[in-house]
Formats: sequence, C-alpha cells, structure tokens
Amino acid sequence: MKRKSKLMIARAAAVLVLLGASAVHPQEKYSLKSPGGIAFSDFKGYEDWSVVSSARTDEVLKVIVANPIMIKAFKDGFPGNGKPFPDGSKIAKLQWKPKKSTEAPFVVEVPDIFSQAFVMEKDSKRFSKDDGGWGYAVFNYEAPSDKFTADSSPVNCGTKCHVAVKAKDYIFHPYQKR
Repeated sequence: MKRKSKLMIARAAAVLVLLGASAVHPQEKYSLKSPGGIAFSDFKGYEDWSVVSSARTDEVLKVIVANPIMIKAFKDGFPGNGKPFPDGSKIAKLQWKPKKSTEAPFVVEVPDIFSQAFVMEKDSKRFSKDDGGWGYAVFNYEAPSDKFTADSSPVNCGTKCHVAVKAKDYIFHPYQKR
C-alpha cells in the first residue's frame, strides 16, 4: 500500500510539472510552417538582423531586416549590379500598427502593436524560377494571446506583387545609406 501511494504521488507530481512547464513556456513560434512549406525556424535570429530599410503605409510601420548573407550581397552591390541575390539570402518585413508618441515633444508616430512578419527566402532549387527562386510566407502575430500563426493564405508574391521589381531580383527595398 505504501509503495502504491508513493507511485501515485510521483505520477501526480510528474503531471503537475508537465502542466506547469506548458503554462510557463508560451507557444514556440519557430515550430510554425507556412502553407508553402517555409518554416519560421528558417528565420531564427531575425530579431538581431541588420536593418535594410523602413517603409510606411497608412496602416503599418515596417522595418525590413536581412540575414548576414543578404546584407553582404547588398554591400557588394546586389541587385544594382545586375546579379541575383545568392541562395541563402533571407529578408523579413516586420510590421507594427503605429501610434502617436505621447512622450516626444514633436509629432511622431512610433510602433505600437506588432502585427506580422512577412518573410522571403532565396533557394533557387526549392522555389519556382517564376518567382526568381524566392519563397514567401506571412506569420501573423496576435497580441492578446501573444501567439504567432502561419497565415493560411498561400503567398506567391513573385508573380503577383513583386513582379514589378523583377529586375531588382524581386526586392522592393534598397539597402539604405548610413
């Protein structure tokens, strides 16, 4: 009887530990995969990538960052030199809803709520030549739940919106002077 009680207590403790661990560790964004097969884990570390550019629409503020392979290519003159970006190039467009700063002594909008990461990955063996070898995905962020989700809409920007910049290897944002 004593042995059964200890075993039940050990099992109950193990269940509580597992439940506690799942409550402490929020959803792992890097486990997500887009409908097109792009894994968010391919962009691990994007939070520390170098800034390429920024952009503003009526709805969102955007900061465009790139991995070291793409930054090196930009610095080497891509895509202005007529060459395509090398395989392994990755870029992320990070988007926030803007708000007016309540602290600045002048009128300025600052990022408020993060909304999504639009990502592109160059792999000419894996992705369509029609898209210049680029794969596209969108990962949405929902602030109330503090969770990312892979956008369920298939993203094929190369033959749609990015075709306008085909001559720049499908990249809208130039590397900005510093």
